Amino acid sequence: MFSGGVASWATARRVAERFGTDDLTLLFTDTMTEDEDTYRFLDEAAADVGGQLVKIADGRTIWDVFRDERFLGNTRVDPCSRILKRDLSRKWLEANCDPADTVVYLGFDWTEAHRYERSVVRWLPWTVQAPMMDKPYRLRAEMIADAEARGLRTQRLYRLGMDHANCGGGCVKAGQSHFAKLLDVFPARYAEWEAHEDELRADLGDVAILRDRTGGDTGPLPLRVLRERIEAGQSIPLWEIGGCACFEEPA
Repeated sequence: MFSGGVASWATARRVAERFGTDDLTLLFTDTMTEDEDTYRFLDEAAADVGGQLVKIADGRTIWDVFRDERFLGNTRVDPCSRILKRDLSRKWLEANCDPADTVVYLGFDWTEAHRYERSVVRWLPWTVQAPMMDKPYRLRAEMIADAEARGLRTQRLYRLGMDHANCGGGCVKAGQSHFAKLLDVFPARYAEWEAHEDELRADLGDVAILRDRTGGDTGPLPLRVLRERIEAGQSIPLWEIGGCACFEEPA
């Protein structure tokens, strides 16, 4: 399962070094919402690893899916990654691979055993492995350094300080601090997400990607309101950062 993330590249490198590339497929499921530089890194990373890069897509963006499903993704429910990644890749596996002689490799590292355990069950009957959970353990910064040592230029989203390189730097599973970072380093991309969310809210009602827990109550927190709070100098929860668990079934 090959994405534009550096952990995916590092995983594929380990697989190639252990087993060669004669029977290695790098499967990329395209949400049609990725950052332009992530597509660049994807192709260069695949060329570095070897094997066959296969790109598949539903043909819709995440926003198309939300409109078609009449449901805006959030931190708990992600129709975007379910439809555009998990379901799509499973269909490809069913059409092209025999579980008896196929291993599905995921880019989880040694800090993500909980994600791996859920994925082992989710991907049955295929065998799942996560080579970056094995020694030598590598932090993301070390993976980035490894990639650069091989001549790969880091994705600009990482260079801007984003926690992941998927969906153009946004993610419905991310939190307030993550989107605050996106607003700071990539305001044009934040504006795109805000406009899409506003459009869906006009159609679906009082829904939002983020949750507001101010005062102990929980409710929708539109990206427009988050931006206005940040611009007004209000504090936001610093621990709400990250997102992106596209190949992990929600708990």
